[in-house]
Amino acid sequence: MSELEGNCLVAQSGGPTSVINASLAGVVAEALNHECIEEIYGGANGVLGILNEQLVDLASESQQTIRALRHTPGAALGTCRFKLKSQQDYDRVLQVFEAHNIRYFFYAGGNDSQDTADKISKLAQERGYDLRVIGIPKTIDNDLVTTDHTPGYGSVIKYIASTVKEIACDNAAMGQYDLVQIIEVMGRSAGWIAAGSALAKRRDEPNAAPHLIYLPEVAFSPEKFISDVQHVLQKEKYCVVVVGEGLVDADGNYVSTASAGSDAFGHSQLGGAGEYLRGLVEESLQIKARSVSLGMSQRAAAHCSSQTDNDEAYLAGQAAVKAAVAGETDKMVTLLRGDGETYTCETGLASLSEIANGVKKLPESWINEDGVSMNYNFYKYALPLIQGEVQVPYENGVPAFAKLKMVRVDRKLPAHSFE
Repeated sequence: MSELEGNCLVAQSGGPTSVINASLAGVVAEALNHECIEEIYGGANGVLGILNEQLVDLASESQQTIRALRHTPGAALGTCRFKLKSQQDYDRVLQVFEAHNIRYFFYAGGNDSQDTADKISKLAQERGYDLRVIGIPKTIDNDLVTTDHTPGYGSVIKYIASTVKEIACDNAAMGQYDLVQIIEVMGRSAGWIAAGSALAKRRDEPNAAPHLIYLPEVAFSPEKFISDVQHVLQKEKYCVVVVGEGLVDADGNYVSTASAGSDAFGHSQLGGAGEYLRGLVEESLQIKARSVSLGMSQRAAAHCSSQTDNDEAYLAGQAAVKAAVAGETDKMVTLLRGDGETYTCETGLASLSEIANGVKKLPESWINEDGVSMNYNFYKYALPLIQGEVQVPYENGVPAFAKLKMVRVDRKLPAHSFE
């Protein structure tokens, strides 16, 4: 395919990760290597910024700032959970692209974001507008289909496993066969994150925390839960329980929700699974239980992120640009694991339509028969993803993060009217 000249636009969507900005850095660094890409723009706050024609000039940022993105959490461009609702919205996106000669569009996000990118690309094709769209995988949930794993996952489970080990030390000092610590982690539809807490266990201490892991893939039984806790406390001074926020009962209903509402994409607003389990323990066993939700800290903990994860996030950003310049479109970058004994990873491509709105579940064969622990297959899969520590610079005793100047590109269109 012949070389396409024009500007590129990169945007970030959904919940951030501690390495999403490494992908952004990879896009910018690689785009500078190609003469066919004339200007490098960023969309402020994902598709919402595109609708509002809030584009920023990334080429005006210093190379030092772009490099510093690699150890900066959050979404440096800003993000959103906004859903394009109408044909008017999609038309507006294309109008903004045409007004600014956007010929390359890179969208970093999860399932819903890849669906949005797919629809934008198809509309451009229908209208005869030459546009290449490449998705960049991003989600701590690790639930995107077609890719071995997603940037963001290795770092979140490194942080969770580390936090579980730290909390266990505290519990070991306080417990007298009567302390239950419940740790709630993210994960709406799949248990990848909760499963990652198993990495806190040492090979020579198989009974170490976490003692019990409750996953969305395994139907929850209150009776079995209480029995599990009692069994642990017969042998240990304390019991550490990790629970995914998407825990469901035998009928497929979430055991607890923060509200009856949903987000823009129709997903239930979750929260409270940990408190629900705490209540069960105190009511049934009459002993003290504590509940903590790691919340946003688990996806923002750059100080405890994985170097492997960071490198692969950067690689995904680079690969997106290379693929688009080579003529690819309607694809998402995937991470492919090598077959050898030593862990290796390279990038591939998958159709956006394959990824959009799909969910990759944790394999049942990786869960032990007890339903509350992980077997060797999971450890073999996950351990390589948490290797290495990102060197975050410190200033006055606290981490020093990058901040983009966000130099705005001049508007060329009237303001968008939202329906």
